[in-house]
Amino acid sequence: MGDGIWTRAEQSTIPSLFERRLETDPHGEYLDVVGTKLTAADVMGAAGSIGGALAALGTSQHDRVATLIENSPTALLAWAGTVCSGRIAVPINTAYKGDYLRHQLSDSGAKVVFVARSLYPRVAEVADTVSELTHVVIVEDEDRGEAAGPSHRNAAVHGWDDLLSAGYGAPDVSIRPSDLGTFIYTGGTTGLSKGCMLSHNYHEALARQIGICWRRTEEDVVWTPLPLYHFNALTTVVTGTLLYGGRGAIYRRFSVSQFWPEMNRVGATITSTLGTMGYLLAHDVDRPEMPRAGGPAANRSLRLLAAAPLPVEVDDVIKERFGVATFSGAYGVTEASLVSWQPPGVVNRPNAAGVVNDEYFDVRIFDDDDNELPPGSDGEIVLRPKRPHVMFEGYWGRPEVTVETSRNWWYHTGDIGRMDEDRYLYFVDRKADYLRRRGENIASFEVERILMSHGSIADVAVHAVPSDLTEDDLKVTATVKDGNDLTEEDLFRWCIDRLPYFALPRYIEFRPNLPRSPVGRVLKRDLRSEGVTPSTWDSEKSGIEFEKR
Repeated sequence: MGDGIWTRAEQSTIPSLFERRLETDPHGEYLDVVGTKLTAADVMGAAGSIGGALAALGTSQHDRVATLIENSPTALLAWAGTVCSGRIAVPINTAYKGDYLRHQLSDSGAKVVFVARSLYPRVAEVADTVSELTHVVIVEDEDRGEAAGPSHRNAAVHGWDDLLSAGYGAPDVSIRPSDLGTFIYTGGTTGLSKGCMLSHNYHEALARQIGICWRRTEEDVVWTPLPLYHFNALTTVVTGTLLYGGRGAIYRRFSVSQFWPEMNRVGATITSTLGTMGYLLAHDVDRPEMPRAGGPAANRSLRLLAAAPLPVEVDDVIKERFGVATFSGAYGVTEASLVSWQPPGVVNRPNAAGVVNDEYFDVRIFDDDDNELPPGSDGEIVLRPKRPHVMFEGYWGRPEVTVETSRNWWYHTGDIGRMDEDRYLYFVDRKADYLRRRGENIASFEVERILMSHGSIADVAVHAVPSDLTEDDLKVTATVKDGNDLTEEDLFRWCIDRLPYFALPRYIEFRPNLPRSPVGRVLKRDLRSEGVTPSTWDSEKSGIEFEKR
């Protein structure tokens, strides 16, 4: 049982971490972002100009600034310029379009959005319906899209290069560790996605926890292909490298064929990836250039592959095949950093997510009435902090949801787990009906809302079915209105233009009706247990092609 003692701890801001790097290593390589090498001085020089430009555009400290940019130096610099000028960064998934994009721009109250030219048409489509958006800044990218066009009714359009060349100086702001730095939107099942308010100190706290688990030192080079609109890349590579020293590298996107060439190009010692990526590496077909433990094609630098979740059998294949250690012994949520972990001296147990993080949190397993359960019992994972600003500061604009999830002054994760006598934590299942697919959280509510706008759908349930790639695949089980001849393929093609690629259903099944409880709720548990039936249509076997971005 946790002792619940509140602990005094040193707190940090993102600017203070950059200042420390500038004092110790201003001109040495700090980050390799898709092949472009940046020093701390490079980043902070550009960040000052960006912060000055944001001030010139009329934003003030604590205003929100969104980005819709693929992994690139500009995506990194836009984030750094925003948070180091006291504004709040809102990185948006680059697959978002339509209502998904409109919601996060509107909900966050973003006054400015930095957008890649190739993605600009998506912003142009919704800009006039986002009342607080006053400026759109277009960033040139590899995939050139449509021309910028005229200003919108509410938002003026600018070029990134024009703003940076204007010679603006960094604004004079005072930033506290408790000030908000980034909003990360997380999916839900009873409403639209919610913005987790993350303080400057939270960024440092999570980076420190992960570094402890990885035994990270200034000799390490940490590489990730994860997008900068996810908090993993911002934490492990951007903030973690400031905290621990060494170098970081960010790749455009994951590729099995480019993985080992990238490791050798940057000299990576640690990778931060997802369990899906570990699975693909472990099951890649044999090629002569693939490294083998003790084989002729050597792994030159990699010592640790961090990926979660990672099944035991996949973990074993990676260790034996590549001769590198693995790390998947942790459980965390955006709201509360690492709830369980694997610090030095802890050897993980099969299927466990490490031991409870008693250094930062008081973690318990509760029943539905918030009574603590004994070791070995399945219940909801709940926690509260032992240090200041190591959890989220609540959900932006949703105080009622913040209060609801903090019942009895314990944060309720919505996940089911169990704890053994030695405080190893085991993730059991998700209490709520959300999915995780290819590293993305998907709110079933949002997908269902879009599907119901089709016009031919009478009833719909979006739910998970097991995936061979260790997470979930998305299935749509629906009923069609009488007199309509809609096919599964027709619905899938309709979805392509309206859903992010990762939210496109792999499976679709039409039924006469959906199973419901006596009070009318769709029994998604039954649908999940039924999984793929003989009547289920599989998009991956259809031959339909679509853009995965």
